[in-house]
Amino acid sequence: MDFELTEEQRAFAQTAREFAEGQLAPHAAHWDEEGIFPREAIAKAGELGFCGLYAPEAAGGLALPRLDATLVFEEMAAVDPSTTAFITIHNMATWMLGTWATPAVRDHWGPLLTTGEKLASYCLTEPGAGSDAASLKTRAELVGHEYVINGSKAFISGAGSTDVLVLMARTGDASSGAAGISAFVVPADAPGISYGKKEQKMGWNSQPTRTISFDNVRIPADHLLGREGEGFKIAMKGLDGGRINIATCSVGAAQGALQHAQRYMQDRKQFGKPIASFQALQFKLADMATELVAARQMVRLAASKLDAGARDASTYCAMAKRFATDAGFNVVNEALQLHGGYGYIREYPLERLLRDARVHQILEGTNEIMRVIIGRRMLDGDAPQTIR
Repeated sequence: MDFELTEEQRAFAQTAREFAEGQLAPHAAHWDEEGIFPREAIAKAGELGFCGLYAPEAAGGLALPRLDATLVFEEMAAVDPSTTAFITIHNMATWMLGTWATPAVRDHWGPLLTTGEKLASYCLTEPGAGSDAASLKTRAELVGHEYVINGSKAFISGAGSTDVLVLMARTGDASSGAAGISAFVVPADAPGISYGKKEQKMGWNSQPTRTISFDNVRIPADHLLGREGEGFKIAMKGLDGGRINIATCSVGAAQGALQHAQRYMQDRKQFGKPIASFQALQFKLADMATELVAARQMVRLAASKLDAGARDASTYCAMAKRFATDAGFNVVNEALQLHGGYGYIREYPLERLLRDARVHQILEGTNEIMRVIIGRRMLDGDAPQTIR
């Protein structure tokens, strides 16, 4: 068991850190304040391979392990969790398309997505199907050589500003549950698609969030991912990696907040001395660092399990998502507290990191659903010995 990174992994992380400092950090506050979706910066990330980190090589991706991808995402999220989170969602959708699309669809979209020239959205959630994703109602019916899609999706990241949708829709009857769901590649500008208003959100303001409506949208039959009825399985495989990604964004936000807090404690003076000299605040910093390291190691363990195809990879991904998003938010919150009133004003990045990190406890499956996944597995007879 080796916890040290290889030279190649360190190089990936260093490249990501330099990109984040040069391309994200100077603009993140402005993008947040003005609600700007920074496609140009995302395209520059694509030039470095960051838009197809673990997508298959056949689709133009780097086919890196999920563990290596966490190193890149953490560095970027330390300065801009919102933009980084979108890039992780794009990576997830690109991996799904590159893995299950027909060769023709993969060959067309893969190089465009992995380079960041075009961007993808992941469309699972509906107005009436959030945590209970298997109850989704958007339908896709095969008519001749086309699928006809009707329904709606909600809370879709990038909606209205992306180029292709990885969509889950029901091809079975209304009672078919998860077994009746299929996955599709849908051009975002296909006739019959309309987008709702841009949601006004607490955080994640550098990426738009909208509803999407489908009114007799027609796509070629070869835009099916995998086979009919495999969509829910494909969606959940995508979310295993997505949960690691979002957990990593929380780790990154916490790392950025910890660095700001450490510097502030050394610079800020009260009662004639730096506040870093007060033991109570030293203890707070110690607890923040301990929680952050624990979260980071749990995320990397889950990524390693997913890379290895371990039987319980999904359980570890749920554990990592639950723990790291809770711990990461707590670390950012404590960092804001250490800044006092300065942490609450926009001149400092703490309040933006806090707003961006909060939603990580909700999306890619709420942390309550993560507990359901973990709890069900832990009731199996071998779980206490197997999940360690």
